[in-house]
Amino acid sequence: MADTNLINYTLHLADNALILGHRNSEWCGHGPILEQDIAVSNIALDCIGQARNFYQYAAQLTGNGATEDSLAYLRDVTEFKNCLLVELPNGDWGQTILRQFFFSTYQYFLYQQLQNSSDQQIAAIAEKALKEVTYHVRWSSEWVIRLGDGTEESRQRMLHAVDELWSFTGEMFIPAHYEPSPAETGTGIDLASVKNKWTEKITAVFEEATLPVPPADTWMQTGGKQGRHTEHLGFILAEMQFLQRSYPNAEW
Repeated sequence: MADTNLINYTLHLADNALILGHRNSEWCGHGPILEQDIAVSNIALDCIGQARNFYQYAAQLTGNGATEDSLAYLRDVTEFKNCLLVELPNGDWGQTILRQFFFSTYQYFLYQQLQNSSDQQIAAIAEKALKEVTYHVRWSSEWVIRLGDGTEESRQRMLHAVDELWSFTGEMFIPAHYEPSPAETGTGIDLASVKNKWTEKITAVFEEATLPVPPADTWMQTGGKQGRHTEHLGFILAEMQFLQRSYPNAEW
């Protein structure tokens, strides 16, 4: 019998990557300069590639004819388990950059733990993805510094981005019922450790960017991991799932 918690956790990892990848893909052809347009498009492809690997494994665990396509394109909003942060609108370039920095830093320290998982498939996906995420963190952090410590306008835009996004960061470190706990030897994820390392990295980059770190006791938005989403996810899925729902089982 398939482990329901493992399936849900794998879907959670896949959903995070897919939705963030879709959001980044919206910048294709609209980046501020050609080089960065290509960079953010490549990061979108990296995220979608990670999502495919996790969906394929989730489909294998689920059985009953499930495929990566059915899991990505035929589930409804309440079945998605991604964090709220990744579904938020792109906003301006600064807001997109900051969202990427926040989430890629979280992925970096999470995947570091997952690559040591006793589940060989998840460990292999995490190990491969870690190489990509390392670049995502470097790229986005450099932009945070560049904009935060840049012109007065770029600084104000970054301060606005922090105000818009910070309250959505806490959810990443609040374990859902299906997430493996540290007590589960070999598979458990220590989110407290991930949070500590994440906080250290964010603080260091913000200091270089001359941006203030919001108070630790800031109230945080939650619900995405349990399927309670903002209105934005519905619009994403309506666009992303249209073709598959209109022409069932269509293939390239």
